Amino acid sequence: MPSTPRTPLTGSACSLVVCRGCCCGNARKHPGTDHEGQLELLRAAASEHGFRIRTTDCLGPCDQANVIVVGPSAAGRRAGGRPTWVGFATDDDSTDEVVRWVAAGGPGVAEPPVTLELQFIEAPKDPRVRSRR
Repeated sequence: MPSTPRTPLTGSACSLVVCRGCCCGNARKHPGTDHEGQLELLRAAASEHGFRIRTTDCLGPCDQANVIVVGPSAAGRRAGGRPTWVGFATDDDSTDEVVRWVAAGGPGVAEPPVTLELQFIEAPKDPRVRSRR
């Protein structure tokens, strides 16, 4: 079976920042969510599709956990794409939709699934909110 070329892991790919702070990734607050499984799925997809992923402490909108920020690729930025905040990403469906969107090009390049758009949230305006612990 021929292999499919992957996008190189450079500044040309989308990126994901996955919150794993006080509320996101917390089994006590979201007991029905497989938080480690979600990270494994995202990491496997990043390897397969060539996008970058990292985790961070608290991004801020704790009442909308789990939060994932989808950063545009260089092409996406040139096309007007901006970082997109996705909240309430606690199930496999939303995780899969994030992966499909990013694999298709992400912000500025591909239209997000309509159901994923329903999970878009505003980035915190006050930088102190993001440093909450």
